[in-house]
Amino acid sequence: MELKNYRFPPRYGPEWGSGGIFGLKYHNGVLYYTLAFEAEAHFVRDGEEKTYDFTLVGEGPTSGGDTYNAVTGVDEFIYFGGWVHAPAIYKNRTISFVNKYSHVHVYDTENDSIRLLWKDSIHHETDWAGEISDILYDPYGDRLLLAREDGHANLGVYSLDRRTGKAEALIGEPSLKGTLVHDVAFFGIGNNFTEGLRELRALDLITGKWEAFRPGSSVDGRSYIRPELGAMASAYNRAFAFVRGGLFAGNPLMGEDFTFFRLFDFCTFYAPFRVNAINVGGGILTAFNAHHDAAYLPTDEFNWVTTNTVAGPSVLVYIVPPMVKIVGAFGARITSIEKVDGKILLGTNTAPNTGATEATPFDTGNRDIVVLDEKILQDRPPAVSFSIPLALPSMARNFGAGTFGGIPLDGYTEPRAVFYASSDNRVTVYEYDLSLPPAGAYAETFELRRGKNILDLSSFSGIVSFELEKEDMKGKVRIELR
Repeated sequence: MELKNYRFPPRYGPEWGSGGIFGLKYHNGVLYYTLAFEAEAHFVRDGEEKTYDFTLVGEGPTSGGDTYNAVTGVDEFIYFGGWVHAPAIYKNRTISFVNKYSHVHVYDTENDSIRLLWKDSIHHETDWAGEISDILYDPYGDRLLLAREDGHANLGVYSLDRRTGKAEALIGEPSLKGTLVHDVAFFGIGNNFTEGLRELRALDLITGKWEAFRPGSSVDGRSYIRPELGAMASAYNRAFAFVRGGLFAGNPLMGEDFTFFRLFDFCTFYAPFRVNAINVGGGILTAFNAHHDAAYLPTDEFNWVTTNTVAGPSVLVYIVPPMVKIVGAFGARITSIEKVDGKILLGTNTAPNTGATEATPFDTGNRDIVVLDEKILQDRPPAVSFSIPLALPSMARNFGAGTFGGIPLDGYTEPRAVFYASSDNRVTVYEYDLSLPPAGAYAETFELRRGKNILDLSSFSGIVSFELEKEDMKGKVRIELR
């Protein structure tokens, strides 16, 4: 990685806004990743690099590739999936989806060959078959489990024979991500651009039976809304589902319901979205992104504000219960994470995905691969600041919510919240951590006077969230971690 300049400026790739670097996977001496929207799969070994343009799916020019990190390694093979336009059709600032395919390919690291294992399309002008957003390997059934949520048809969880390429639908409810825990596979069920995660399904890998579980209450005792699912991972015999506003953790099969832990909830689309989670050092490493999907044109003011308000940097987060630790601060978004030879690799991007009527003939982001030393997991966390218009949690009260924050304080000696209140108010601070099994929160209320109020957070520990007693449509809060 040190011998090459892994920076990718905008290039031809018709789609909505920007894609990114996805699927970073180091397996059997090969580093794989996909550059989207250029639809380029890259394979790096011993300083040599091979690229593939997805033309086994259809004719070029191609675009797309993957935007959810659908990849796994089994034996000598790397299985990578996603979606691709083959060929891409761009006209009048729109994309035709007639040639959009979902796909799974297999790369043989031993003989340096690529094979198209499976593809699917509904050949519709505006709709598409569910993209492949996650690939899990089932060690018992020696098969691939495919998650499909983003699309209009053929959604759910599919079983794919990794030799014949035969696919079979297991459930038809949309599912973006999954993770293995003990002898079951948990999958998140829901629609990410409407209500978010609504339940978790567990597939018994031995019997083939499914069980469904509803996500539970919040550890801070307050309501949460629109928990759009980003990444999933497992550790401590629990499943972790990272969502907009926080994460769910638990395992009902061992007697522990899924509990919501509020994290980085700014009543915006700041979320652990279009990024993966990996296991490092017995814990989980993932990211919460500042600007992953956004409306480009302000035709819907509420949607534009919630997706374009940049509340803070994207943060790299290390989950080692009961601790949640910020280990890095970055720009618009982190798209992919992998560990290689004592290093942490991050795919990053300066620009978000956009909407259906906002297509361009090229990718609009500047993307690069950042190489970090693994010791960042043990270093002191970086200085980070968040700035939130108080109008956003005030408006969230109309949807039965309004609690915001979920700020991890571990490693910081001088954390504070500076409230700029437009009128006298009161704020309640909820203090909790990521204990397993979960424990309740401690609450303390403070007076706010019109103007500037400095709330010293150094007497708190773990994670803190906030709730105003009254609406404040003109104020703001700046949370500073030092």
